[in-house]
Amino acid sequence: MAIVGIDVGTQSLKAVVTGDDLTVLGEAATAYGVDHPRPGWAQQDPIAWEEALAPAIADALARAQVAPAQVAALGVAGQLDGCVAVGADGQPLGPCLIWMDRRAGRELPELPPDFRERTGTTADPGHMAAKIAWLRRHAQGLAGARFHQPVSYLVERLSGEFVMDHGLASTTMLYGLERRDFEADLLARFAIDRAELPRLADAAQVAGPLTDGGAALCGLPAGIPVAVGTGDDFATPLGAGVAAPGVIACVLGTAEVVGGLSQRAVIDPAGLVETHAYAAPGYFVENPGWLSGGAVAWLRAVIGACDDEELDRWAEGAPPGAGGVTFLPALSGAMAPEWVASARGCFYGMSPGHGRGHLARALLEGCAFAMRDVVDRLVLLGVPAGAILLAGGGARSRIWSQIRADLLGRPIQVSRVVDACPLGAAMLAAVAAGLAPDPAAAAARAVVERDEVEPDPRARGAYEDAYGRYRALFESLRPMFTRDTDR
Repeated sequence: MAIVGIDVGTQSLKAVVTGDDLTVLGEAATAYGVDHPRPGWAQQDPIAWEEALAPAIADALARAQVAPAQVAALGVAGQLDGCVAVGADGQPLGPCLIWMDRRAGRELPELPPDFRERTGTTADPGHMAAKIAWLRRHAQGLAGARFHQPVSYLVERLSGEFVMDHGLASTTMLYGLERRDFEADLLARFAIDRAELPRLADAAQVAGPLTDGGAALCGLPAGIPVAVGTGDDFATPLGAGVAAPGVIACVLGTAEVVGGLSQRAVIDPAGLVETHAYAAPGYFVENPGWLSGGAVAWLRAVIGACDDEELDRWAEGAPPGAGGVTFLPALSGAMAPEWVASARGCFYGMSPGHGRGHLARALLEGCAFAMRDVVDRLVLLGVPAGAILLAGGGARSRIWSQIRADLLGRPIQVSRVVDACPLGAAMLAAVAAGLAPDPAAAAARAVVERDEVEPDPRARGAYEDAYGRYRALFESLRPMFTRDTDR
């Protein structure tokens, strides 16, 4: 008996096949692209996700030497904060405005004084409610439309059910943490009808059986249970074994997500971190992330590195602090040390004596500086931080892990399961299929080994200086940030 977990990522759709004990047997990915029609815009064709399903799953099954008929359940997780409008038949009515799209800056209404306390979120154009408002104002042919995030979109295409988990709902700016439902007054402020949004259910519940149409899309047997699923910010820590407070997870994917579990709803008055519903007991207190692995891919193309390993080698040739070069990780808007949707990334401090290695190291360091902003804030807010855990594709980078240990001055754990998001989706599917009692038990069943990286005390001073330059650069550029993000 096998389980399939899916991650609807930004750059690819990943599939993992596990046994009923959640041991990974095979994994594969199918790549697709992101369209950037204008500065600050980022969108994808939802059909690209559908077309990636069958080849990714078939490849993962082949690597696992598992036949489709042996699959007992399917789980879906992936990018959150996207927005795709669909018709009555579930077909997309246009592209999905994905998480890094910031075009909806003018769509934020005046919100009630207790908005942050009730929702746990920061008012931002990246969230779904603002994107729905933008689509209503600019897109054509949306009469009678319903609205999805990427995960709930694929779940409907596979199961026929219009459903979303509480974690995804808690990122919309419309969900009340205490009520565990969408708030009527917030729906009204964004002019959204409740019927236009999916019903809510727990991530590990059965959304519905795989329909004949869903089976044709993914190549699995019709009738197997499809789990409701959740966002990658939540599925990745779960897949890496985070099911109880005590660990700060730093997920180095296309975006870099930093957060930890708390038994109580932690509200950040500064808005650097948000509080969301989680598949396991408690709340996930997080910064939903800046372009990090995506920034590495961008720089790799700009300076001609053939792969991430070559970029790392160049970075290793530069000293800690990158010889005074500082990178601001805001290619799609700043998320740390503050949320500023209109901010943009830059390198500062370059001279004729600097080369590609300094740029490479400065970028890796700049993303780590943003991580420190968030870790420091989580600790200040009382979120348990006994360990720092790296996961995601960027965790493969030895130098990036070392930079983070040196910057924080403490050991860093690195998950040996790099792509933990589809494994988290498989855990939810295992619960939906009755193979585990709950997500925490599923996470405990899957033994995810970790390596440890010790800090080098000799680098501490250089990183304190470099971190100070990064914060000073952000402050110096503040007058350059504009609020006109709707262009």
